[in-house]
This record gives sequence, C-alpha cells and structure tokens, in this order.
Amino acid sequence: MTTTQPPIRLFCFFLLLAAGSLLVGIGFGSVSIPLNGIMQALVTPAHDPVSQIIWQLRIPRVLSAFACGGLLAIAGALLQVLLRNPLADPYILGVSGGAAVGALTAMMLGWGPILVNLTSLVGALTIITIVFGLSFWVGNWNLYRLLLIGVVLSVGCTAITTLILTLSPASDVKGMLFWLMGDISRAETLLPVWLPLIIVTTVSLLLSGQLNVLNIGQTKAQTLGIAVLPLQIGVYFMASLATAAALMQVGAIGFIGLLTPHAVRLLGVSDHRWLLPLVILLGGSFLTLADTLARTAWAPQQLPVGILIALLGVPALLFLLTRK
Repeated sequence: MTTTQPPIRLFCFFLLLAAGSLLVGIGFGSVSIPLNGIMQALVTPAHDPVSQIIWQLRIPRVLSAFACGGLLAIAGALLQVLLRNPLADPYILGVSGGAAVGALTAMMLGWGPILVNLTSLVGALTIITIVFGLSFWVGNWNLYRLLLIGVVLSVGCTAITTLILTLSPASDVKGMLFWLMGDISRAETLLPVWLPLIIVTTVSLLLSGQLNVLNIGQTKAQTLGIAVLPLQIGVYFMASLATAAALMQVGAIGFIGLLTPHAVRLLGVSDHRWLLPLVILLGGSFLTLADTLARTAWAPQQLPVGILIALLGVPALLFLLTRK
C-alpha cells in the first residue's frame, strides 16, 4: 500500500475491527451474552436482566473505553507531528502528572468519584496552562522549551504523586494505584469523552493538509504560507484537550498514544487525512479489547487495564518494527 492512494481497504478493515471490539466488549463479562441476545437487546430494549446488563453496564463501559482509546491515539499522533519526535506520547508534556496529582489528592481527602474526575481534569488543565504560559513567558515560544518545561513539570508531579501515596491510608492506596494504571470501571457518562473526541477529530481533519506539510518541516510549511505558530499552538491544545478528557474518565493508561500512530505508519499510511481516523479506530479497538480481557481473564477480579495494554502493546510494536 502506498501513501499516495487512499487506504480504503485498511479503513474498512479497521471499521470492522472497531465494530467487532464493541460487540466483544458487550458480549463478554461475568455473564456472557450470545450475539443473538445482544442484537435483540439492541433492537428491542426491554426490562429483562440481559437488556439491563447491556444498556446499563456494558454499553457505557465499552463506548467509554473506545472513546478514551481514540482520544489517546489521536493525541499521540498530533504530538508526534508537533514535536517531530516519534517517541512523543500524550503524557510527555506532564498532563498526566497534573491529572494524577489532582485525582490522588481527592482520593486522599475521601472525595467521591465525581469530584475525583473533576480534580483530575483541573490538575491536567493546570499543567497545560503552566506549560503553555511558561513557554511564552521566558521568551519566544518554541517546541524545545515547551518540551523541556513539560518534562520538568512531569518529574515534579511524579514526586508529588509518590508523596501522596506514601502519606495516604493503606485502604486508599489500592484505588490510587488502579487510577494510575487505568480503571475504566469508573467511567459513568459518555459526554465528557465523546464530545472532546468529536471536536478534536473534526478540527484535526480540517487541518490535516497543513499537518502533512508541518510533518515535513517547519521551514517548508512557512515557505508554503502556513501560519506555523498558530498551527502549533492549536495542535498543542487539541492534543492536551484529548489527553485531559481521557485521563478524567479512565485514569492514566499509557502506550496507546505511542503504539497506534507507529502501527498505522508502519502499515504504509502517512497522510493525516487517513492516519488520524485510522489511529482513532485502532486505539479505540485496542483499549476496548484490552478492557474486556482485563475484566474477564481473572473474573470476578478485575485487572488494571493499563497493565494489559503494556503487556500486549510491547510485543505488538516490536513485531511491527521487525516486519518493517
């Protein structure tokens, strides 16, 4: 497959993969539901136990997982273009550190899930604002300063997170660790993740042509008349918004933002008009399937989904790299 031809077949395959992952997530759990039972409950919702399990438990969870996987994937793809660094992921600029400090502080104070989500969002937005503000305050805005400030703040947030874990009661530490390793069971509403996903995807696709040029180089983009600085700032805020929304909903789940853009590029796609939708579909499918495995492999005990993401993602990326 070449990058000059639309990867229609690959896109259709990823659509089928996404649909399959959603069906698997709905069908498997502590109570397995056959495909005909799923279809019947989707077409004619009723008050029977199967319909209640599907509509009240399974569908919100799998849709949250899919949206968060898509958010992390597109955030990783955008940051890799912005920083021109193939190792960039959604957490490289300290957003996850700020969210972790906010969420763990709320847990230590005994606040409920809603306040935990809100404080994690506040923490993430605080770091986003500080990184952006300092990168302008100390001189002309540039990517290297942005990256260094983000890394420094990330280290500081890690220290604060460790301090909170040390000072917290033992009864609270398990919940904190689950948040740090990713916990989709906390996801209750869909709007906080699907709305940012729709916004970020729409804006990114509108800018995909400029992103293709920016990926070649800043000088080339300026030569072609692209306003590079506003574009870079916009990409930064879109990636940060996507990361913050995912963190608020499911906690810190790593590796998706690093793995999925690489996987799609290694499949021969570099045009962002196609790469961005493909990474969303792949990231959403990956997280949905990983969450299904996390809650069924050792049922009734649920594993932190972030652990499985890493265990599955590392060999997958190594395989793709060796194939290339």
